Amino acid sequence: MSGTAGYDAVTIARAFSLSGEIVSASPYGSGHINDTFKVDVKPDGGPSRYVLQRINHNVFHRPDELMANVERVCAHAYAKLKHAGVSDADRRTLRLIPTRTGKAWLVDNAGNRWRCYHFIEGATGHDIVRSPKQAYAAAKSFGAFQALLADLPGGRLHETIPDFHHTPSRFARFQQALAKDDHGRAALAVPEIAFALARAHEVSVVVDALRDGSLPERVTHNDTKLNNVLLDDVTQEGVCVIDLDTVMPGSVLYDFGDLVRTSTSPAAEDETDLSKVRMQLPLFEALIKGYLESTRVFLTPKEKELLPFAGKLITFEIGLRFLTDWLEGDIYFKIKRPSHNLDRARTQFKLVESIEAQLPAMQALVTSA
Repeated sequence: MSGTAGYDAVTIARAFSLSGEIVSASPYGSGHINDTFKVDVKPDGGPSRYVLQRINHNVFHRPDELMANVERVCAHAYAKLKHAGVSDADRRTLRLIPTRTGKAWLVDNAGNRWRCYHFIEGATGHDIVRSPKQAYAAAKSFGAFQALLADLPGGRLHETIPDFHHTPSRFARFQQALAKDDHGRAALAVPEIAFALARAHEVSVVVDALRDGSLPERVTHNDTKLNNVLLDDVTQEGVCVIDLDTVMPGSVLYDFGDLVRTSTSPAAEDETDLSKVRMQLPLFEALIKGYLESTRVFLTPKEKELLPFAGKLITFEIGLRFLTDWLEGDIYFKIKRPSHNLDRARTQFKLVESIEAQLPAMQALVTSA
């Protein structure tokens, strides 16, 4: 939900322990799921701006479990930064503002869940990777985020979206949609279907390794786009990882794989001119350098070895989801044209091909890093 109409954000904000008198609350950002407001206050010795959000429970069906995860992650990350003597710890992680009754989130009379964060000043999110420096900064930040949470106490986080990156389940749904072909579309996607079926043997690599323990389960972000890292407005260094709604148990390979998918191609996700779609090796090299700089202290040899494959796997998984949705009649992803989801699938599969062609070079960069 992108609209913010119908909510009295000022009244909601007053339920939180803000450091001054509220001046205004206005819609903020370009997110399409949660309702987000920037709250300005007259400072009383504390921050003068905050971010207030309503969690879209139509998308996140377990909002209390989601917020329990966020509360644990934010508190642990901040405590570690402070213990390490990081001078700007206030900017390096999201921090929840408690309600006036001491709760980490608010449930309003209509059952909506609200949360409030400190506003991180002097840093901005960017939608498109424009240079290896930005790719490096993003990867270093996501790696640092994983490093902060590598020793998260208190047991396993809630799995708020079950099987989110369970590629075998995604493949099984694709097979079901193909077998039913309820909308008679399979004949229009013969090459794409053949492409997917030819890679069936690879969909279980990570899931099987997690199951047998050869890959460790870790706390992962699961939405590692560039715009989920705030970059310093002056230095362009990564400051803080945001949008923690999908933080849950998983593999670090999911996060790095999605970084490769979203950061290395110059083409849009639904580009119809497939000649523009390619994995750019210099951007992959920047991702590897930034990511390993933050993670080599805890990454296992097998995790490191599979980083190039992870880029291929997650790109394939997203392409598979687009193809499945197209076969099912476009019931999940919003479309702007009849073939939109098929176009998206073709773009992802073309990127998979580009990654496959460069896997030896990618592996060499990982080995030498």
